[in-house]
Amino acid sequence: MYDLAKQILDATDGKICKNCLGRKLSKTIDGSNNIERAEKVCGELNIDLDDAGCVICDNLFDKLDENLYEKIDEKISKLGIEFDTFLVGSKISKDIQKRDEELSSQFNLSVETIKKEVNRLIGLGIWQRFDKDAEFESQDIVFNIDLIDEPKVRIQINPLYIEGKYNKFKRGIPQTKWPCSKCKGRGCEECNYTGKQYPESVEELISEHFLKLTKGREAKFHGAGREDIDVLMLGSGRQFVLEIKEPKIRKLDLKSVEDKINKINEGKTSYHNLQVCKRSRKAIIKQSSPDAYKVYKALVECEDNYDEDKLKELLNLGEINQQTPQRVLRRRTDMIRVKSVLNTSYEIIDDKRFSMTLKTEGGLYIKELISGDDGRSQPNVSDILGVKAKCIQLDVIEVSEK
Repeated sequence: MYDLAKQILDATDGKICKNCLGRKLSKTIDGSNNIERAEKVCGELNIDLDDAGCVICDNLFDKLDENLYEKIDEKISKLGIEFDTFLVGSKISKDIQKRDEELSSQFNLSVETIKKEVNRLIGLGIWQRFDKDAEFESQDIVFNIDLIDEPKVRIQINPLYIEGKYNKFKRGIPQTKWPCSKCKGRGCEECNYTGKQYPESVEELISEHFLKLTKGREAKFHGAGREDIDVLMLGSGRQFVLEIKEPKIRKLDLKSVEDKINKINEGKTSYHNLQVCKRSRKAIIKQSSPDAYKVYKALVECEDNYDEDKLKELLNLGEINQQTPQRVLRRRTDMIRVKSVLNTSYEIIDDKRFSMTLKTEGGLYIKELISGDDGRSQPNVSDILGVKAKCIQLDVIEVSEK
């Protein structure tokens, strides 16, 4: 039972610490931890390794002392961060790691590496002192501990993700911040040195509040598609995820925050069903499901009087072939997209105007469906009616959830 221990002691000339010896014996000697395994060996072989010095780790484990946890505590206090879950990463000498691997290889041992033990022990110490849980998949913060010389502590604060839906009740507000077209966001006379094309956005009207509450560094808005700046977003709203980078405060009363933001933005935007979510939600809401659809209400105006009988033909709109609209060519690939109109209804207003309610697949450009976009959208409302038509007002009234 102790043959392997004797061989390792011979190979290291007895200069090995209890952590390193116990780690190499984890598959052969029972014990709740590496120190306990090594102490069994010491008792059985009547040896003392307390002051042996270690040719493997250079007594690295002595650095995992109270001084290290005081540094961790100081860093947490200095940053003023809240966290419930954490992960530990460490930086240790490559020479130490090499010696550890060589000893395992010499005796053909498949055991925990020294770096994993260091991370595990630091994590255990943090759990004992701060009553927080280690989490490998998704954590609030990461402790990066540099143990090459004097221990240094760095804390990586992971983003906070908040999911919800938004409505837009005022035209002229883009979904996200637009940099000034003249200065590209640097600030100039044209944009009154704001760096912005428009004074506010759906993104900014919520993110400025969350940045203040969380003491975050930056916010990024991820929407499930977007409507044009002159289009309202009505109905139950459009899904979004707000990403707060480096938030120091994570515990928020989201219902209270929601009510406050909506009161401030009354008549412009509203945000609801706010809840903390996982990072993966960003990609999920952006993916277009085969069953995804949108419902629009469009006010249509024609150059000349239209034939009311031809309006009935609009009820048969189905598959639409749309080449990338001219108005978005500068930022979209020029290609033909095939989308479907799932349902159509209309209401007559006068000889030149009527409204349409359309249920369509996501990604269909409604303004171009109506105008034809110089033939780039086929079929289209203008061709069906035989008169030039344009959308003079558009509202999104429903967006299906992904």
